[in-house]
Amino acid sequence: MTLEVSTPALLFPAISLLFLSFTNRFLHLSALIRQLHKDWLEHGEDLLRAQIDNLRRRLTLIRLMQLFGSFSLFLCVVAMLAVIAGMQSIAIPAFTTALLLMGCSLACLCYEVWISGGALRILLNAVQEKR
Repeated sequence: MTLEVSTPALLFPAISLLFLSFTNRFLHLSALIRQLHKDWLEHGEDLLRAQIDNLRRRLTLIRLMQLFGSFSLFLCVVAMLAVIAGMQSIAIPAFTTALLLMGCSLACLCYEVWISGGALRILLNAVQEKR
């Protein structure tokens, strides 16, 4: 198998869009956590604490997504440099690892999306319990 410079370069647009998405999610969650923390300090409700715990898990996943994506991008650069230098024995494993890390980043994203409704479920359960 021979790797060309354009192959690792194909991931660059995808990684850029994913990072934009990850950053937006991170900023949104940060603002939400700050607001919930303020409300929790004022009211001390267990409901708010449960939501904050859910958001903590989501924030951890977003950081993992960013970390895996960063390493994936770095290894794409390594793969491209190795291809330019004619070192296929380095380029192929670097690109393969970059793909695996991108897969890990996407798996974290899928799980984060799955649990993102957790805070809403907490509220819906609280409403149902008050009935």
